[in-house]
Amino acid sequence: MIQAHLPALQVVVPLFAAPLCLLLPWPRAAWLLATVVSWLAAGIALALLWTVRAEGPISYALGSWPPPIGIEYRVDLLNAFILVIVAGIGAVVMPFAKASVERELPPERIVLFYVMYLLCLTGLLGITITGDAFNLFVFLEISSLSSYVLISLGRDRRALTAAFRYLIMGTIGATFYVIGIGLLYMLTGTLNIADLAARLPPLLTLPAVQAALAFLLVGISLKLALFPLHLWLPNAYAYAPTVVTVFLAATATKVSVYVLIRILYTLFGGLDLPELPLRPALMGLGMLAMIAASLVAIFETNVKRMLAYSSLAQIGYMVLGLGLGTAAGLAAGIVHIFNHALTKATLFMAVGCASQRQVIGLRDLAGLGRRMPLVAAAILVGALSLVGVPVTVGFVTKWALIQAALAVDLWPVALVVLASGLLALIYGWRLVEAAYFQPLPDEPAAVAPPLAMQAPLLLLTVACLLFGLAAGWTLGLAEDAAAALVGPAP
Repeated sequence: MIQAHLPALQVVVPLFAAPLCLLLPWPRAAWLLATVVSWLAAGIALALLWTVRAEGPISYALGSWPPPIGIEYRVDLLNAFILVIVAGIGAVVMPFAKASVERELPPERIVLFYVMYLLCLTGLLGITITGDAFNLFVFLEISSLSSYVLISLGRDRRALTAAFRYLIMGTIGATFYVIGIGLLYMLTGTLNIADLAARLPPLLTLPAVQAALAFLLVGISLKLALFPLHLWLPNAYAYAPTVVTVFLAATATKVSVYVLIRILYTLFGGLDLPELPLRPALMGLGMLAMIAASLVAIFETNVKRMLAYSSLAQIGYMVLGLGLGTAAGLAAGIVHIFNHALTKATLFMAVGCASQRQVIGLRDLAGLGRRMPLVAAAILVGALSLVGVPVTVGFVTKWALIQAALAVDLWPVALVVLASGLLALIYGWRLVEAAYFQPLPDEPAAVAPPLAMQAPLLLLTVACLLFGLAAGWTLGLAEDAAAALVGPAP
C-alpha cells in the first residue's frame, strides 16, 4: 500500500526529480516538473500529519533494516508540522517562481535553478524526517550545497561573495555538527536518534558528552544564524534571486530551529543538564537577537537586508521560546516557525513583485499603494504581523511568548518581547510609509507583476490573517508537539 511508504516518498520524489529537470530541454518543462513535485510533496506532508494526528508517530525502516541497525525515518507531531511548512511553502513559491526567475536569471541558468531548488527541498525535507543523526548531516549538506548555488545565481556580483561567505560559515557549522555526532557515536555506538536518547542519560555528566553538545549547538547555531553567528545571512538574502530569498527565508532557518529543538529535547531530554546553563544562555541569545537585529534593521535602506535582519530578530523569538524550557514556551517557539514562515514569505514575495531589480531600496517602493495596491496591502499585512498587531499571525506568537514568560514570573522577558515589537513598528513603518505616503517617482514605474506572481502573494497574505484570526489549529498543534517533548503544561 502506497500510504505505508509515504515517509520514503517524501524525500525520494524530489530527489529523483532533480536530475530529471536537468535532462529536460526547455525551462518551462523544468518549471512544470518542479511545480508538480512540490505540490505532490505538500500533499504527502499533509497526509503524514493527518496520519500522525490520528494514529501516533510513524517509524519507517529503510530497506526493511530495523532501527537502530538501519536508517529510520521517524515522523511525530513536531516534524510532521515542519514537513507541512517546508513543503507547503515550496508549493506556494513555485507558481511565483516562473515569472520571477525569468525576470532575474539569464535564460541558460533557469533550468539549473529548478534542479538546485529540488535538491534544496530534498535536503530540508530529509533533515526534518530522518531519525538518524548522521543521515541528518547528509541531508544538511545536500540542502546547504544547493543553497550556495541558488544564492550565487543572482545577477549582482555580490551574490557570489554572499554565497562564498555562506559556504565558509556553513562548512564550519557542518564540521562542528559532525564532530559532535562523532563524539556521541564513540560513546554510545549508535547513530539512531531515539536510541541515542535512550543511551545518553547515564552519560550526561561525562565531559565528552558535554563537549559533543557544545559542538552540536555551535554547529546548528551557525546554520540557523543565531546572533552573533549570523554574518552570512543578511547578504545571502539581499543578493540572492528573489524567489530564492522567499524560499530560504521561510524554510531553511526554520528547519535548523527544528534540529536545535530535536537535539535539546529529544536527544538530551531537555534543558536541565548538569553544570550546563542552557536556559539562561538560550534566553539571553534569543533576546539579544531580538533587540540587536531589530536596531540594525531600523537603519537599513536595502529592503531585503532590512527584512533579513528582521528574520534574525524573529529567530530570536523562536530560540527564546525553546529556551524557556516549559511546554508553553516551546509551543510558542514552534508556532512561530509557522507564523514567521508565512510572514516573511509574504514580505519577500511582495518585494519581488514591487520591483524587477534584484537589489531593492526603499525608494523603489515609493507610491506602491497607488501603482500596485495588492502588493502594497501585502507589505502592510506583513509589517503588522512583524509588529504583532492582533488578527495577524505575529500577534499569536507574541501573545503566547508573553504568557509563557509571565507563567514562570519572567516579566523582564515579557518586556523585551514588547520592546522588540515596538522596534519592529519603526522599521515596519518605513516600509508602509514608502508604499503609501511617498510620492510617485519621476522615473518609469515598474511593470506590474503577472497574475502568476500575484496569486501566491494573495494566498500568503490571506493566510497571515486567517491563521491570526483562527490560531487554534496551529497553536493547538504546537502545544501538542511541545507536550510530547516536555510533558503537558501545568
